Amino acid sequence: MINNGKLATRSGFVAFIGAPNVGKSTFLNRLIGKKISIVTHKIQTTRFLVRGIVIHNNTQIVFIDTPGIFQPRKRFDHAMILTTWDGARNADIVLVIIDVQTGLSDEVEVILASLKNLSHPRILVLNKIDQMKRQSLLKLTAEINKKVSFKRTFMISALNGLGCDDVLDYLAKLLPEGPWYYPEHQISDMPIHWLAAEITREKLYLRLHDELPYSSTIETECWEECKDGSLRIKQVVCVERKSQKKIVIGHKGTTIKSIGQAARKEISKILEQPVHLFLFVKVCKNWSNDPECYREMGLDFQID
Repeated sequence: MINNGKLATRSGFVAFIGAPNVGKSTFLNRLIGKKISIVTHKIQTTRFLVRGIVIHNNTQIVFIDTPGIFQPRKRFDHAMILTTWDGARNADIVLVIIDVQTGLSDEVEVILASLKNLSHPRILVLNKIDQMKRQSLLKLTAEINKKVSFKRTFMISALNGLGCDDVLDYLAKLLPEGPWYYPEHQISDMPIHWLAAEITREKLYLRLHDELPYSSTIETECWEECKDGSLRIKQVVCVERKSQKKIVIGHKGTTIKSIGQAARKEISKILEQPVHLFLFVKVCKNWSNDPECYREMGLDFQID
């Protein structure tokens, strides 16, 4: 529709759901064109809803990256998964992202079964297609669509961008007419100090690999603009045991220094200003059962 000689604007929310490590955050960063969601090999790297905003063909698409869905064991796991399904229910469209390498895993089967409770338009996105032959992709697509009907299926590689523009084109036409929710140049609604803390958590996981459980978090205790235009940030790495604290610090502080250098470099690049980053490590027993931590992440502490 054209109003007063201009194309009518469209807008809406599109939620990503999928099992851990299917490439949701990589896909989001690819669509946005900038990094707003951290990416590691760890399951449950994404802990809360991360919104990325794209304007494509006069449509403002608000993508919602959600925690991966897996079999929960702890209160924190349950809270993240509850947040994922809340994000899906509150969206206009749901994108189900599946890693073609794992295919119809047990986790995917659970997700597909749960989708029957959603009345939203569902779109299937098969990721990492550059690692599989076309015939196998077509067979997997048919198997999935037999279990749950999807409005459309896309085959992409979030890592190299293959097929990603096709998804944007389709969504831009599918979302309803309406005003934009955010200013034109805004790419996320995440507070910048949250993003800085997430960058440090990413570097923590990348540096320590399997040595550190994902039950660690980063708290920003100081965020100060300096007179010379630089930024002074103090962050605390919270772990649950003394043994984990030793791992993070490393021999003579070499590990925490390496993590800090990598985080400072990326935060400075994103903010486009010099950054002085100071990292400290402390033991925060049972932080994952602290209601305040849940509140800060936008998670529900009261899990039935």
